[in-house]
Amino acid sequence: MSISRFLPILQWLPRYQRKDLPGDITAGLTVAVMLVPQSMAYALLAGLPPVVGLYAALVPPALYALFGTSRQLAVGPVAMDSLLVAMGVGALAESGTDTYLAMAVLLGAMVGAIQLVLGLVRAGFLVNFLSKPVVSGFTSAAALIIGFSQLKHLLGIDLPRDHRVHLLLWEAVGKLGGVHVATFALGGLAVFMLLAIKRLQKKLGRALPGPLAVVGLGTGAVILAGLDGAGGVKVVGAVPAGLPGLALPTFDVAWMTDLLPVAGTVALVAFMEAISVARFVASREKYKIDPNQELIGLGVANIGGALTGGYPVAGGFSRTAVNVQAGARTPLASLITAALVGLTLLVLTPAFKHLPIAVLAAIIMVAVFGLIDVAAARTLWRTSKQDFALLAITFAATLQLGITEGIATGVAASLALFVIRSTRPHYAVLGRLPESNTFRNLEHYPHARTLPGVLMLRFDAPFYFGNISFLEERLECEEAQRGPITHLIFDASGINGLDASAASTLADLVDDYAARGVEVRFASVKGPVRLMMARVGLVDRLGQDRFFFNMADAVVDLDPTSPPRSPASESPLTCVGAPTPGGRLSEADRTSGAPSASATASNG
Repeated sequence: MSISRFLPILQWLPRYQRKDLPGDITAGLTVAVMLVPQSMAYALLAGLPPVVGLYAALVPPALYALFGTSRQLAVGPVAMDSLLVAMGVGALAESGTDTYLAMAVLLGAMVGAIQLVLGLVRAGFLVNFLSKPVVSGFTSAAALIIGFSQLKHLLGIDLPRDHRVHLLLWEAVGKLGGVHVATFALGGLAVFMLLAIKRLQKKLGRALPGPLAVVGLGTGAVILAGLDGAGGVKVVGAVPAGLPGLALPTFDVAWMTDLLPVAGTVALVAFMEAISVARFVASREKYKIDPNQELIGLGVANIGGALTGGYPVAGGFSRTAVNVQAGARTPLASLITAALVGLTLLVLTPAFKHLPIAVLAAIIMVAVFGLIDVAAARTLWRTSKQDFALLAITFAATLQLGITEGIATGVAASLALFVIRSTRPHYAVLGRLPESNTFRNLEHYPHARTLPGVLMLRFDAPFYFGNISFLEERLECEEAQRGPITHLIFDASGINGLDASAASTLADLVDDYAARGVEVRFASVKGPVRLMMARVGLVDRLGQDRFFFNMADAVVDLDPTSPPRSPASESPLTCVGAPTPGGRLSEADRTSGAPSASATASNG
């Protein structure tokens, strides 16, 4: 790997064009205005002091700009990872303690290390295990959990931390009499303003600093009305000024063992979030994303964040969208954002002392409820009941069991569905379209012609030990429905692979049919499949004259109405120099220079 590939900034910075600078500056400023209040809100969601969110928004965006391949991905604290931190670390330490903070920072380092190693070993394909139904169900459920976890801050009442939304709502209903009126008024007004600004953004077609606006108004209201006195509205309080120092996390072996499952989950979820939004933007902007380098970029960003007192970060959906809308053309926009966060830490932290926590809760709720994907559920219900079931299982498991368990259940259900589909592949009983050499599925072309006593089948999947019994089951079923047969013809054009177990079972099946007087033929067999058939002796036992280039050749002597064939396919496929069952050419073949079976059969 060249240094420029490992460090993408060496690719884009030398070619930087001055015309991109205004858009990058505007985008950097806009995202910083959005990131500062969001990062503080998400730190609160993670059970951490708000300033930790600013630390996590300082170094990671800059490091990702150096190592990442997306030009517009906005890296920093996000709602999903913040909740995962709260759930994972909260099970091991009490929120607000030094131990809790140290564990959260250590978790960031572990997440970064996992992502970095996965990127270096080129394991970006792991994201493929998170199918769209799983991601949609998980995201929607997590959005509900995240949103309702902020009720206690919005209403000003004490509620237990619980991922079971229905229990949380029931608890909140029972405590409605204790709602802090001023807190609820501020939070409710902030929610209303954020929703109104979002609608205005859509109408104007450009980003507006909604979070910053409600932060300013909320803080002003608290100061002017003196709402943060004894028993009043809860506020952020004093925020330490200055840039964070460099320090190694506390590497405690017992902590690392306990945090490892959470770290693995956060690493995978953060990568899934980042790669999905980065790919979407890259497809619109017409450039490529390297999943493995993305893992490296995120890993370095999380490690850098942990060294400066931050917690796990990822690519944010909403901030990336704002970055694109504001005109970002290169990662320089992220470097500008990081510089402005640093400026905020140096000189602006006193402005957050009177910031109402209810306003931060409102920012979180409005942001995450927008992630609930009702449209995806409707689409899957119409198009694929199996995928809808996968979404529903993931959604229910996440709500009932928790975020980590929910995504694990979704992945397990995805793999189970894959196994079920592979063991029961699609197959078709074929018929010939009138006056043609085209064969199609009778289910879709009922007017296609069949031949008396001839069963023609096509299987659209590799044959392996897990699904060969399905073939036997389907053959028995078709014979029971259609009566005795004299010929069985396989259209093997959809069979891309054949393992030894399936090939041996197929050979036994051919022997059984031969004993019953049924002739078996194969058409359009691909080279690797035919080679495996030869290795298990199926070609020799069946005879090379039972293999044909196509279905028209396979039925020409059985159907008197067959249209004329082309000169190139006037005779059955013969495999000159077919290998022995061991896959080797005979001595005569080698000396005569005859082509191998795989070379000849590849024409089929």
